[in-house]
Amino acid sequence: MEAAVQRSLESWVAFLSHAEIPILKRTARDLVALHEDPDNISAGGVAAIIAIDPMMTVKLLRYLQHHKHFKQQHEVVEVEQALLMTGIEPLFRNVPLAPSVNDTLAGQMDALVNLLRVVRRAHRASAYALAWAVHLRDLRFEEVRIAALLHDLAEILMWCFASNEMLQIDAARKKDRTLRSGTAQRQVLGFALNDLQLALAREWELPKLLLTLMDEKCAKHTRVRIVLLAVDLARHSSFGWDDAGLPEDYRRIGDLLGMAPEKVMAMIGAGTSEETGRASRHP
Repeated sequence: MEAAVQRSLESWVAFLSHAEIPILKRTARDLVALHEDPDNISAGGVAAIIAIDPMMTVKLLRYLQHHKHFKQQHEVVEVEQALLMTGIEPLFRNVPLAPSVNDTLAGQMDALVNLLRVVRRAHRASAYALAWAVHLRDLRFEEVRIAALLHDLAEILMWCFASNEMLQIDAARKKDRTLRSGTAQRQVLGFALNDLQLALAREWELPKLLLTLMDEKCAKHTRVRIVLLAVDLARHSSFGWDDAGLPEDYRRIGDLLGMAPEKVMAMIGAGTSEETGRASRHP
């Protein structure tokens, strides 16, 4: 794996741009089952399955971007809209439902568990972002949800294709709780995963709106703040409700939504057995 450690950001972008992105095993199973039931298949039903899988979501968006109709004037971010643009059958013909993350990480249980943890965290972030966008009467709330779902896609992909390095980063942060994620990533990989995330989004020509919503440099915009705060809350609460960063999260979310931190905690169920149970389950 030493050669992989020495890869530059650019070489990782090139590698990941040609690699077949794995998807959740459940996603492939559910999509196949729906495809075999033609009387009940619909764009909405397919979208509901794809909606919680960041890898399948980005595969669909990449396919759409590379097969846009010449009359298409607006970029499409929402999954159901993308399916209506591409058609359901072309999706099944042209967007592979394999490999699964289980196949990609066969024999690497530690890496698989960590990958599923990040996916679960992304799912929770997307749920927070959706709720807050609706609260703020954002009529395009689904775009915000998808941006939160895909915010940590680079981390997911690196667990798939650079698991040894990601385990090194994880070990370094467990050894030194004050070590910031970006610092640990630069020490091991030579770059931060957020930089890889934005570079991939540009290389894959993902919708510009999606790129903006995932870019921390655009944090002055309300919709971007929703995404970043949702991602932070999901990250800080992923191992429990005693993380030192949570009080600041509650304050900043309260500023965004116009409510006291205590009301934010009640709204998200911070520390409750129900929320803790949801956080402990795999996606």
